[in-house]
Amino acid sequence: MARSEARLLVPALVFIALVVAAVASLGTPLITSVATSFHVPLGSAQWTLTIALLSGAVATPVLGRLGAGPHRRATILATLAVVVAGSALTVLPLPFAWLLAGRAAQGVGLGLTALMMGVARDHLPEERGAAVIALISVVSIIGAGVGYPLAALLAEFGGVRAAYGLGLVVTAAALLTAWRSVPEAPEGRSARVDVAGAVVLAAALLLVLFLAGERDLWIRHLAVAAGLAVVAVVLLCVWAVIELRSTTPLVDVRALRHPAVAGANLAMLVGGIGMYLLLTLVTRYAQTPHGAGAGYGFGLTTFVAGLVLIPFSVLGFVAGKLTPRVRTRIADPLLLAGSAVVVGGGFALFAAARSDLAELFAAMGVLGFGVGGFSAAMPGVILAATPKSETSSAMSFNYVVRSVGYSLGSAIGGLILAAGTGPGHLFPDDSAYTTAALVGIGAMAITTLTSLALARRRPSATNPYIRCTHSNTGGSMPKGYWVSVYRTVSDPEKLAAYNELAARAVAAGGGRTLVRGGRVVAHDAGIAERTVLVEFDSFEQAVATRESAAYQEALVALSDGVERDFRIVEGTD
Repeated sequence: MARSEARLLVPALVFIALVVAAVASLGTPLITSVATSFHVPLGSAQWTLTIALLSGAVATPVLGRLGAGPHRRATILATLAVVVAGSALTVLPLPFAWLLAGRAAQGVGLGLTALMMGVARDHLPEERGAAVIALISVVSIIGAGVGYPLAALLAEFGGVRAAYGLGLVVTAAALLTAWRSVPEAPEGRSARVDVAGAVVLAAALLLVLFLAGERDLWIRHLAVAAGLAVVAVVLLCVWAVIELRSTTPLVDVRALRHPAVAGANLAMLVGGIGMYLLLTLVTRYAQTPHGAGAGYGFGLTTFVAGLVLIPFSVLGFVAGKLTPRVRTRIADPLLLAGSAVVVGGGFALFAAARSDLAELFAAMGVLGFGVGGFSAAMPGVILAATPKSETSSAMSFNYVVRSVGYSLGSAIGGLILAAGTGPGHLFPDDSAYTTAALVGIGAMAITTLTSLALARRRPSATNPYIRCTHSNTGGSMPKGYWVSVYRTVSDPEKLAAYNELAARAVAAGGGRTLVRGGRVVAHDAGIAERTVLVEFDSFEQAVATRESAAYQEALVALSDGVERDFRIVEGTD
């Protein structure tokens, strides 16, 4: 892209990611106001938040696959139009059911974050794109800290409709921004949605997130909850089988088996549990009235409690801006580990000192700095083993994992506090908060160890932005090569169709064709057959491109048109 276009694109991508995150989180400070305004129980009002997270988790992998295809711009615009329509439903004087429908439509926008990353990776220089992707990842989390106090303030002075009106204004602005700034996807992309996989994954995620949000079900009907959990696990297993057999999978499950990708998603799941656990603990503690027999708390209003999130957002943004500079010297997995330690420090601070409001601000600031660094480093680990064409799909799955982790963190925190609430008491004992903090420290310790295990792998497999050296030669890390030797060609038309699709897949994966059927002089036991040689910057990149959805489509076109010897080999340098 031209430099002037890039200048406009970067703030547009960050703004859109911030808007969809902030709008989806609007339900958090408005639950009590919704219950009062619509005359529904608090449990029903809680669904204004839950249904947004559910629709976002279900829509994210589907949008990620659509975003990997040629119609990414149309997908972004259509999704934002849905979000705007949902925002209008939350503002109009309609019954509670329509409010839930509007919140579900707003939650769909959560799937756009990964698409913003795909745009940045395709249309910006590598180093600039890496920094922007890290920033998008950060604002997708700190967006909650931006929207919470604003929504609470509007609700306090203008009612719940005024607060949701904020969502309508900013989503309309995001739609206009996307229409003016988001470019078309590069040519040669193709993407088909695996409908069967999408349906099964949606059912599994609905169960997982429902069980995470229904704490009373685990307390009162443990057998039912456990049975539904088993069903969810079975559905996830069925989904994995469907994806492995599909030629156009919703998520490239084979790529998820890459140690860097699998380890990063595990760290995201466990880390997400810990991060959201502390976020909910602090805000709930701040709003507990001190004079109501609890012996702790500050009795803050919703708006003032939202101000506690300001240090979280500000320091999270600072960490996100610093991370791209630090990652030139420190590998992303080490940054993940260091950030997890910082988040654990926030837990330790909350566990040891929370009698003063300033201490809560400090804990939230530490949490924000750790979360910001963790979020900024995460994309680098995953995208190191992911072709450009699969950016949206790979990051979409990571955000599904994050959503599950956040939901589990909220549920675990609620269960611990519920267990610490004595019979006849309205609020949990102060010691319950300490117990929850210790559980959070344990979660972040697991995240740290997982990240350190990733760091022990070769740097080239986990960080594409650092030039690494070979342990034996001192040179650059070994490249990867595709070597194809064609024994027979039975269907030239199928081969021609394959060549066209494969060339696009190779280009998207960063490959360079060095030999394509040129002259061959055979010696010894060699046979003068058509030979194709493709070079990649790393062996891992060569493997990932072979397993990508774009190349799998090429293999379908090739079918039985040839008999060939295909292998992936590692170079010496």
